Amino acid sequence: MAYFSIGMALHSQGSYEDVLGLLSDGLSWTSGEEPIVLPSKSAIFQARSRLGPEPLEMLFSKVAKPLASKATPGAFLGGRRLVAIDGTCLDVADTADNDAFFGRPGVMKGEQAAFPQARVVAVAECATHAIYDAAVGKYTTSENALAGELIDRLEPGMLVLADRGFCGFPLWSRAARSGADLLWRANTNMKPRFVETLHDGSWLAELRPSGNAGRRAKPLSIRVIDYRIDDGRDNNEPYRLFTTILDPNDVSALDLAAAYTQRWEIESAFDELKTHQRGPRTVLRSKSADLVLQEIWGHLCCHYAIRTLMWEAADWVGVDPDRVSFVAALRIARRSISVARDFSPSLV
Repeated sequence: MAYFSIGMALHSQGSYEDVLGLLSDGLSWTSGEEPIVLPSKSAIFQARSRLGPEPLEMLFSKVAKPLASKATPGAFLGGRRLVAIDGTCLDVADTADNDAFFGRPGVMKGEQAAFPQARVVAVAECATHAIYDAAVGKYTTSENALAGELIDRLEPGMLVLADRGFCGFPLWSRAARSGADLLWRANTNMKPRFVETLHDGSWLAELRPSGNAGRRAKPLSIRVIDYRIDDGRDNNEPYRLFTTILDPNDVSALDLAAAYTQRWEIESAFDELKTHQRGPRTVLRSKSADLVLQEIWGHLCCHYAIRTLMWEAADWVGVDPDRVSFVAALRIARRSISVARDFSPSLV
């Protein structure tokens, strides 16, 4: 049933019977037996319910990890692995159970959206688009609250990119304690105290929490990078980045500003999962909260498996993983499962 939950993500448009049929055909070659007689839709549903979401979450946490090697183009800056953190939402089936558990966004004139939503906050490796850590929760739980579950699992040797929605003092200070280096776009309400201008145009500053707590708290040392992107527009928006990399001789302001563009790679990873793997505007099929969570963890496992195969293929021939098409890899994965029985078990 764990395979089935991942198979539902691979074949998101298929019925229960279609998905199990493809998997049983594809896996029957391991025993050399003919495909089994499929159970009913009700029996499959009951087996899903018995499994619950926890095994899929445990599988993802056990298997998923950063993939890139030192030879992977664009994977590291100043010896630090580039990763990004961000969040997204998924529409789930409009049932009373899902609505009560997940909640739904409001829309204009006090009305509510058509579907409840689950919120996912994840960490992805920028060079490979591999989502290797995630927290799944209710729509009513904020991105920052879910991000707190991931922040403590950041590691030294990483450079973590994040948009300004995450850049508040509590989350910044907590992330800095993990030992990972940070490169986050500054929230406009954060006013660091100037300390010193550096030779590359960036400047050192002290960061404190706002309000009365800031007067008593020990300040954090940060480096601030201000710049604009000349894209031909008259009113191009200024950017301000905060980083824990204080020495410009370690990584220059220009290199950090260029690296921040890699934050968009996690947006591309979400698009792969939501638009291509799940299907555009497709609503998750599960009608209870536990099965929605199981389905989401199945999607995350499936995306990681495909991205792993893509990275292995790119690494084998020595090309940038960005040159490998996710859509093509997804199509090949879907096709290969159903023909896997054509291979001899002796080849395993």
